[in-house]
Amino acid sequence: MAKQVSRARMARESRRAQQFAKFKLAELNLVPLVDTLVSIVFFALTTAVVGELAPVVAGVTLPEARVGTNALQQLTLGIGRQVTLANEPVMSTMEAAQSQSNVPDQPLIIPPLYTALRGKADSIRAAAQGPTDQPVDVPLAIQGDKTMRYDLLSRVMQTARLAGFKNISLQVHRVGDGA
Repeated sequence: MAKQVSRARMARESRRAQQFAKFKLAELNLVPLVDTLVSIVFFALTTAVVGELAPVVAGVTLPEARVGTNALQQLTLGIGRQVTLANEPVMSTMEAAQSQSNVPDQPLIIPPLYTALRGKADSIRAAAQGPTDQPVDVPLAIQGDKTMRYDLLSRVMQTARLAGFKNISLQVHRVGDGA
């Protein structure tokens, strides 16, 4: 009978070994993970600020943001009480909101703003000696007052895109480190 108990015991141990074989300890190599994290921290701490914030257009109160990078040098379109392009007044914001498009298939265009933006785009193309039908590479930064309506912003962005600007960004006032 002692042989049967030991044989039963061996069978039980064999079944348990088969059941728990799938729970073998997996080997996890942490060295690549630690190296990656150290590299990320190193580059995050040593990366310099890319550029300076463009001066805020007079009469525009920018919305605030806690995360993001500073703006690069770019052409600035300010929308406060007046719409200004490169610190030159184009029209009042009220006129921009009330203006009707003169292009049938583009109902969002603001004609006076389109004319001013198109003129800037053409002068940029001429200075770069680029083709007249290509979008310009100079970024256009829109500084909109924080009380500006989104429908006006949509019209301004559509007008800028159709005038030849492909890199359009919205600027905000940075108030913290974003930590």
